[in-house]
Amino acid sequence: MGHPDKVADQISDAILDAYLTEDPNAHVACETLVTTGQVVIAGEVKARAGVHIDVAGIVRETIKEIGYVHPEIGFDYRSCGVLSALHSQSADIARGVAHAEDDRKDQGAGDQGLMFGYACDETDMLMPLPIHLAHRIVEQLAEMRFTGELPWLRPDGKSQVTVEYVDERPVRVHTVVVSTQHDESVLRDDMVSEEAKRQIIEKVIKPVVPPKYWQDGIIFHINPTGKFVIGGPHGDSGLTGRKIIVDSYGGRGAHGGGAFSGKDPSKVDRSACYMARYIAKNVVAAGLARAAEVQLAYAIGVAQPVSVTVSTENTALIGEDQIAELICKHFPLTPRGIIKHLGLLKPIYKQTARHGHFGRCPGADGSFSWEKTDMAEVLAKAAGVKAR
Repeated sequence: MGHPDKVADQISDAILDAYLTEDPNAHVACETLVTTGQVVIAGEVKARAGVHIDVAGIVRETIKEIGYVHPEIGFDYRSCGVLSALHSQSADIARGVAHAEDDRKDQGAGDQGLMFGYACDETDMLMPLPIHLAHRIVEQLAEMRFTGELPWLRPDGKSQVTVEYVDERPVRVHTVVVSTQHDESVLRDDMVSEEAKRQIIEKVIKPVVPPKYWQDGIIFHINPTGKFVIGGPHGDSGLTGRKIIVDSYGGRGAHGGGAFSGKDPSKVDRSACYMARYIAKNVVAAGLARAAEVQLAYAIGVAQPVSVTVSTENTALIGEDQIAELICKHFPLTPRGIIKHLGLLKPIYKQTARHGHFGRCPGADGSFSWEKTDMAEVLAKAAGVKAR
């Protein structure tokens, strides 16, 4: 959550949440740049008259929540500058969203593009195992930092997990990379100490790796550069939308290229990706396939998708065309239908901008509704198969 790009994502989504709190029908496209001592906000907003938010206050509170509260590390919520360049949404874009070309009574897509969703049966959350473990590792890093279990940790960090597969099934964790920012207390001869590395392995990595994938020969690269004191926006600039593969499936399956954070759900490069994940997860949960990649394509200002395709990596029990037909029959695929079905007009987005948009548990506040498998039985019955 302290990586510069993810800091930018969380700020953009915090601003989106603030607008949706005041006006659930607000349209927001917010971009953030963070660098040493500076945050720049840019983008377009359309909200009802009288809606105003404290942009600078939201930025500082988000940075504080992430953990940049140590002035000596070069980026601090109290002292950073905040420049806002938000302005009104283009009237030409707004008209296409308000009234679809193919149905003037419906809502058109806020942009064109390809949106993908993916699911597979490698984990209980129906996520690819490598990215699922990488997300849980950085989540555990944050937990150890916030609880004070590892008080020398600082906000910035990354993880990468290599998994060995046999016959396309995961059998063991092969390599784990963790680079985490730290204070100088764990340096020995200007290198991070072996004891600190051991603590990362024992308290961060091991607790999140299922025992069946853990073995003595795992290769660990813990802070392989040797030292990571300078980090966050002071060490590297950050931009909204630069971590789209981290946000999704870690390179498993395709990606249409659209980022998520800072965009309200009228932008199908966010909402349609959520729906595609929801569909793919329910296809796998229904037992129609062990893996499913769902592609939806839209034209700006048009309500209905211009294509719906499914790929199951040759694991389907029924034809892929038949699965696509079931999808069109049982899932709403227009922007308005997606927003209503998944309940996307709520301020639920800042939490998606850290630790992955997918493979998370649905929340009582309506967050991660796209992770539900409530359509699995419907699909299984329609296809004549037994759900997982």
